[in-house]
Amino acid sequence: MKNMFRKVGLPVLLLGTLSVIIYACNKDSSSEPAAIPPGQQRVSLLLTDDPGLFDKVNIDIRKVEVLIDTCAKDKDDDRWDDRDRCGWWEDRRDNDDDCEVWDSLGIRPGVYDLLQLRNGVDTNLATGTIRKGRIEKIRITLGTNNSLVKDSISYPLRSVNGQVKLVIKVRHNEWDQISPDNLQLWLDFDVQRSIIQVSRGTFILKPVIHVWTVKQTGAVSGKVLPKDAQSIITVYNNLDSLYAIPGRDGEYKVRGLKPGTYSVFVNAGNGYRDTTIADVKVERAKETKVPTITVKK
Repeated sequence: MKNMFRKVGLPVLLLGTLSVIIYACNKDSSSEPAAIPPGQQRVSLLLTDDPGLFDKVNIDIRKVEVLIDTCAKDKDDDRWDDRDRCGWWEDRRDNDDDCEVWDSLGIRPGVYDLLQLRNGVDTNLATGTIRKGRIEKIRITLGTNNSLVKDSISYPLRSVNGQVKLVIKVRHNEWDQISPDNLQLWLDFDVQRSIIQVSRGTFILKPVIHVWTVKQTGAVSGKVLPKDAQSIITVYNNLDSLYAIPGRDGEYKVRGLKPGTYSVFVNAGNGYRDTTIADVKVERAKETKVPTITVKK
């Protein structure tokens, strides 16, 4: 199991989860979307977060694009694994194939505080109708107004070598299909591995992103009491670890878990004892409710 959230050293800090989706998971639209024109597909992007031990994490998002292979057939390409999912874009052509084109999505450019989007909350990031084909990559252009706030002090958050374009590879079979030509996908911005403190007051952004969908993954939710324990939740097994910081009333939710058996570790503070709940079953497209956990001193 990975080091617990509160007990990790200074070199690795937790940033959050950037979630890209084609349809709001917890927001309903009051009007039906317009019909999708022939030869096109609809894409919407939402933002969500797994929390970090900061007051704020502000990410300046200026542009979102997708790379479409307009000639591709419905087959998957497994030439990369999760460790090769994302990286900073270099100033070069991504390919020389006339079939592959970049298409922009409409977004509301600006600074997003990721810590406002924890415990299953989403906000719409980008949407658009693009050319039909297999989406191979998502490219996110960041601005320069990135920062974090810790203990009420603001620090600039700089990217590696000043790069501002982040490219995430996706596979064809990783998209949820809401309806024909209307897809959905979440990208988890792994904060624990994405923000590095290189010295006192100096933080570097080096994004690590994981892909998940509602239909292929599950969720774990519950409540931890009392509030003054200031608990941090880790849902883990031998393959993965995800985190949550309970809300005002102790509620937490962790999404994007692959099916399997997990443990829920409560890392309690202020003199309260840590607690672990074992054998928590996670199933596809389901939310597992964990009984309320009350930690003791």
